[in-house]
Amino acid sequence: MLSKLRQRSQSESGFTLVELLVVMLILGILAAIAIPTFFNQRDKAQDSEAKVTARTAETAMETYATDHGADYSGADATALHNIEATLPTDGSLTVTAPDGADLYTVTAESDTTNTFSITRHADGTKSLTCTPNDTDGCPDGQDWSGD
Repeated sequence: MLSKLRQRSQSESGFTLVELLVVMLILGILAAIAIPTFFNQRDKAQDSEAKVTARTAETAMETYATDHGADYSGADATALHNIEATLPTDGSLTVTAPDGADLYTVTAESDTTNTFSITRHADGTKSLTCTPNDTDGCPDGQDWSGD
């Protein structure tokens, strides 16, 4: 037994070219499967971050209205950032609040360029929409209220 081990350790045999090619092929197949999955998960995370930003901005809008006598007008991204410091001021958050109207829209843009909006209508109802639809973070029908 020891002589066989000694013979093996002294021989110069290694992996054949075919064995190395098979290993490279297997690694290539695994990489082809794993890399797109990784990028897909990254896009989902970026869309989720934009959704969180929109929901946080919605809460900040309600706080703004409470502080200003139930008036949403005059609110912008900077005013919301002053209420909630985690909200961005880099242009990825836009706020629309017409003067004298009891409605607003907050829109957060993801790094994937998907946009997620929360609109408060004059009757007090809210809608959550996104564009473009039928992507990972923006379901078909553009309604992300179930997320």
